[in-house]
Amino acid sequence: MKAIAGVFKSKENAGRAVAELRTLGITNDRISLLTPGSTQQELNAVPTLTAEKPGMAKALGAVVGGTVGLAGGWEIATVLAGALIPGVGPVVVAGILGGAIVGALGAVGVGAAAGAMDANLSAGLPEDELYVYEDALRQGRSVVIALPDPAQADAARGALEHNGAESIDKAREMMWVGARDVEKEHYIESGGDFEREEPEYRAGFEAALSIANRDKSYEECLAKLRVSHPEYHDKAAFKHGFKRGQNYRKERTKAIDAAAHKKI
Repeated sequence: MKAIAGVFKSKENAGRAVAELRTLGITNDRISLLTPGSTQQELNAVPTLTAEKPGMAKALGAVVGGTVGLAGGWEIATVLAGALIPGVGPVVVAGILGGAIVGALGAVGVGAAAGAMDANLSAGLPEDELYVYEDALRQGRSVVIALPDPAQADAARGALEHNGAESIDKAREMMWVGARDVEKEHYIESGGDFEREEPEYRAGFEAALSIANRDKSYEECLAKLRVSHPEYHDKAAFKHGFKRGQNYRKERTKAIDAAAHKKI
């Protein structure tokens, strides 16, 4: 079972996508929504999901101190969790999958929910996409994730697209477009041929953002990188991009966390 995800500029459209996924017969424990926000008004505007697995609602409720009912006009009875993701800020987490995702991103406040998640569900979440979800939230966007049965997959993709979703591949591409000019200038200044070596440089940059590799040195990740990037892992451009990817995340985490601290 493979995860299907979409990035939304509008929380309302993300909520409508959730509702449409449910009409397809995709159960609540296989749908989640992540959206930036922290005020009570923002919480009330987000449609969220009830965890149907016995005991899961209690686990989520224990983390956030309660549950939230009907929200935003959509009749989706819910359990809602709040999380603080380093380098992103406060995020509303709806659904079991969302708890696992923000837990993997190092969030504060969802450990119990993430730990209680069924391994069969978490197995469908691609590790190398999580940084794209993180960046989308950093940009103020919402993310909807579903784990449909194979027979439901095409209809689920259609539901996301119908409600204005940007695909994860598109979101990944736009993230690189946003970073590319700075990375190009840096690499050229260091003597590299960016036009020729961009593919391996980009591969290294994005590999450093992966949950499996972040905050680790190239040497610590080498065994995994040999498997995940057999054609690039030993290239100088890949190694350079890997280091720059680490810097990219650290700089953004520091800037956003500093801004959040000023608001306190």
